[in-house]
Amino acid sequence: MRQRGEMKVCIWPDYFAISYRNTRNSELEGLDIDLARALAARLSIRLTFVETNFMGFMDRLEAGDCDVAMMAVGITPARAERIAFARPYLASPVYAVTTRDSQRIRNWADIDSPGTVVAVAAGTVMEPLMVRTLKRAELLIVAPPRTREAEIQAGRADVFMSDFPYTRRMLLMHDWARIIEPPDRFGETLYAWALPQNDLAWLSELNSFLSAIRSDGTLARAAARHGLTPILIR
Repeated sequence: MRQRGEMKVCIWPDYFAISYRNTRNSELEGLDIDLARALAARLSIRLTFVETNFMGFMDRLEAGDCDVAMMAVGITPARAERIAFARPYLASPVYAVTTRDSQRIRNWADIDSPGTVVAVAAGTVMEPLMVRTLKRAELLIVAPPRTREAEIQAGRADVFMSDFPYTRRMLLMHDWARIIEPPDRFGETLYAWALPQNDLAWLSELNSFLSAIRSDGTLARAAARHGLTPILIR
């Protein structure tokens, strides 16, 4: 990175409050956008964002298309077989999103019921979680360019599962959406930045940066600015 003077950062531009391309002005914003800029400034190198999604980001890391994925990557054993993680900085349970007028889904217990279609985004931590969890409902795995909210509005799904940042977006942008809180912090996942395996120097640099922004308050201020204080690991 220092030789080429550039840090390439993988992001998912639909991740509200994390790495989101604002549809009003096409500008990138969010916690990890702010922190990627701070990290590039610390390293005194140029920053380039590489847009991807949770289906493809590990391939992009392994191919060298990006040096780090700063897009609140959920830590899972399957992912840890292919990529490395810096120390976690966020933790979120899984929430349910349905419509305000849904007669089928009124509370959490209604989700895993016969005839219910539960949507998850392909490649996210919700996919294996719901594969393990659902016993009676049907699972719908939604791959780009399709979206979970479009599946709900089209009537092809009754509810979709997501995390704290994405469900806050739903409340802000869609007056039809209703969030159902999970019991016992269901599906709680730690989030971290992801990097290629076996690069110990780069891992150490990322962890050192995280420690520094925790100590000087940069992380807490950025989390507050984007409404993420409730899931910040202090």
